[in-house]
Amino acid sequence: MTLSDQTKQRLKTQYGDWAIVTGASSGIGLELATQLAAAGFNLILNARNEERLLTVEQQLKSHNIDIKSVVADLSEKDGMEKIIQVAQGLKVGLLINNAGYGTSGLFVDALLDSEINLLRVNCEAVLVLSHFFAQKFKQQGRGGIIFLSSLVAFQGVPYAANYAASKAYIQSFAEALAIELKPFGVDVLAAAPGPVESGFGQRANMQMDNAMSPDQLGVPILAALGKQTNVVPGLLSKVLTYALRTAPRAIKVKIMEKVMGGFTQHQRSEIA
Repeated sequence: MTLSDQTKQRLKTQYGDWAIVTGASSGIGLELATQLAAAGFNLILNARNEERLLTVEQQLKSHNIDIKSVVADLSEKDGMEKIIQVAQGLKVGLLINNAGYGTSGLFVDALLDSEINLLRVNCEAVLVLSHFFAQKFKQQGRGGIIFLSSLVAFQGVPYAANYAASKAYIQSFAEALAIELKPFGVDVLAAAPGPVESGFGQRANMQMDNAMSPDQLGVPILAALGKQTNVVPGLLSKVLTYALRTAPRAIKVKIMEKVMGGFTQHQRSEIA
């Protein structure tokens, strides 16, 4: 799946020349970076794994674009600072907050340090980067911010309690910023995909049936920016969203308990 020439031109006109993608070495982040490279965006790419990130850089340079790779862990303050420093002096018009970290299983059995670390990556890093670049975009009178939310963001999710709560923060934050930043010419989008084939299931000891591949998600997410404030990419995600929409919140939580309990079999591990 690729962006249409019309959409490529619209994105480049509204948000070019530079885009930032966090968590860009695999999964949805890699797919979004690939689509943006094909649209002619210069890229600032972030990931923790230097080897994989440099491999991605070499692959995407075939699009004849400039790329700056930032090897950094966004659970650490200097990780966010590295991205901000690299962006200085560049005409950045698009920020994609994709990097994410999660846990699954019983919260009572969790390692507290791991759960705190999750909040640093999923919430604090997103807050810091969004604040800095929202100010920059406001000053220049244009820009776009994409937040990676999730289907688990819309109710409590047993066996993924902290992860789902972090995505609820992202969803709420994005919806509010979409209204606050609109008068300044800044577009905000919350993308809420369902299960994705990105290493999530394997690292979490989860059997994720009917998961979407990242190449099914990049185009609908980017195409929605500037036209919507929320997007639920993928047929399965839409079906799950609409099926749960009319159920009372308590029932939604019980449904997600069964869904996530089946995925995890109450095993606990970490996913990124």
